[in-house]
Order: sequence, then structure tokens, then C-alpha cells
Amino acid sequence: MAQQQSEGPSVRLLRVGEQVRHILSDILQRGDVHDDVLAAHVVSVTEVRMSPDLRHATVFVKSLLGQDEEAVLKALRTNTAYLQREVAHRTRLKYAAKLKFLADESFDEGSHIDKLLRDPKVARDLASDEGDTED
Repeated sequence: MAQQQSEGPSVRLLRVGEQVRHILSDILQRGDVHDDVLAAHVVSVTEVRMSPDLRHATVFVKSLLGQDEEAVLKALRTNTAYLQREVAHRTRLKYAAKLKFLADESFDEGSHIDKLLRDPKVARDLASDEGDTED
């Protein structure tokens, strides 16, 4: 039997991370956090990565259109204690996970890659590469 631990997070870590993501999304969508900045912005919880011991959760967030991202992150960090209590109450895990909020940069990276691929020089190079492979 080969061990597959090095191939990424376990199903349990993924499941708990998704559960935490849903809980946080629900709290933010319903406006349960009494914060003016969070009330004024639509915030998406794009991903939650749990540590192997489930004691830490890295929460990736994106405000709608990327507006006031620093202010949104500051508001989330200010309200971390409340959010941790809510997550702990709703997940019923042995330990309350410490939440760490980070901006989700994956959308920006994807846009940057898309922009690069649309560059005329890159398009020309890609077209010439395709011509080279057809022998």
C-alpha cells in the first residue's frame, strides 16, 4: 500500500474548509457582522484552507470588483473574534479554528495571464508554435 499524504489536503480538510467557507459566506451575506465597511461591500469568501490539525484556517476573500480591499480586510480582521466564535459554534469541531483573512489574488493573476496571452507578440509566437508541431 502506497501512502498518498504528499498529494495535497485530505478529503476531511477539504470538507471542513468548504464548510467554514459556507458559514462565513452566510454570515457576511446576511449582514450578521455589525460593521459599516462590511455592510457597504459585497464580500466573497473564495476559499478556506485548513491546517492539518484544523486549528488554523486561511480565509481568502475578494470584495466585489476588488473595491476597497484593504478596508474590507481590516474590517474582517477587526471582527475576527466574532467570526471565530460563530464558526466554532456552527462546525462543532474539537477546537475553534483561528481565522486568518487574506485577499484572494488568483483573479488578478488570471487576468494578468489572460492579458499576456492576448498580447499580439504572444499570439504570433503561439501561432508559429502550432505550425511547427504539424509535421
